[in-house]
Amino acid sequence: MNKDIDTQNMFGSIWNFPDNIIEAMKIGSSIVLQNDFSKVEKVIVAGMGGSAIGGDVTGALIENELDIPFIVIRGYQLPNWVDERTLVICSSYSGDTEETLSAFDDAQSRNALICSITTGGTLVDKCLSSGCDVINIPDGLQPRAALAFSFVPMLYLLKKVGKISLESISWLSKAAKLLKDVREGYSIDDQSNPTWSLAQKIKYHLPIIYTGSERLNPVAIRLKGQLCENGKMLAYNNSLPEMNHNEIEGWENNKELFEQYYIIWLKDKDDHGRVKLRQKATQKILRKNGVKQSVLKMNEKSFSERFLHMIHYGDWLSYWCAIAHESDPGLVEKIIQIKKKLASET
Repeated sequence: MNKDIDTQNMFGSIWNFPDNIIEAMKIGSSIVLQNDFSKVEKVIVAGMGGSAIGGDVTGALIENELDIPFIVIRGYQLPNWVDERTLVICSSYSGDTEETLSAFDDAQSRNALICSITTGGTLVDKCLSSGCDVINIPDGLQPRAALAFSFVPMLYLLKKVGKISLESISWLSKAAKLLKDVREGYSIDDQSNPTWSLAQKIKYHLPIIYTGSERLNPVAIRLKGQLCENGKMLAYNNSLPEMNHNEIEGWENNKELFEQYYIIWLKDKDDHGRVKLRQKATQKILRKNGVKQSVLKMNEKSFSERFLHMIHYGDWLSYWCAIAHESDPGLVEKIIQIKKKLASET
């Protein structure tokens, strides 16, 4: 652990991810709802940053079971189709995220069913005064370090309201054990650790993360966000097959910049067969242009376990990038600057 650089103990937050999953399962299993959600026909997760990613993760994990629309909204307003049969899950770790508070008000004005996942703040006050349900999660973490407390209770909530089965959450304990087994290796600062080794390769480059399926997009979004917030590095992501219909042509001009980029491919054995062919063709084109590339692929039997393993891998990767740059992974000074500026303009 690099205490002199990592003053906020982001190392510990990443290390504790599997433990947080177990704790979040206890919170989820104890959910008691005061409102009737039996008529829910649509689900929206309203959140930003580290709180919104929990919605993305949930959506990917239940994609093959959920038979109603499920979308994540990052912003101040909800779609016009939100109504009394829409469940709006307001996810804000602090409870004071202004976009999520605005979405809460918008949901109320449309008579939507609301349940919040938060540590407190104004969001709890709004819920208590309006009789909306609240799932309280532990405070004291950076929002991006509270991912388990964002998505696990969300899964239990959807199970509670009858939208997913017990099977959709029964694998969580096994996944937590898997992550406990791998974290020791990912926490070592030498070549035996693949996350440390990859960090040394990408630390002076702009990482571009490509996925082979929409279902892996949350992993790419998470990794991009973690590289930016923890590693203090710009990063970018896109997915196939869409990338093959536009962005691939961008790999033509300004070739003097290509040596500054580093492609990280997120692959899964369940990727569509045609997409796998696209991956190979795209890799070949990039290789001819001299672009550095690495592939990240997990081998666990279930998609859910592979998915969470990939997220955990990416979190460690972002941490080691921060350490390589001697940047404190826990500080978010620019985010704080923007929030202060917005507060002064209220």
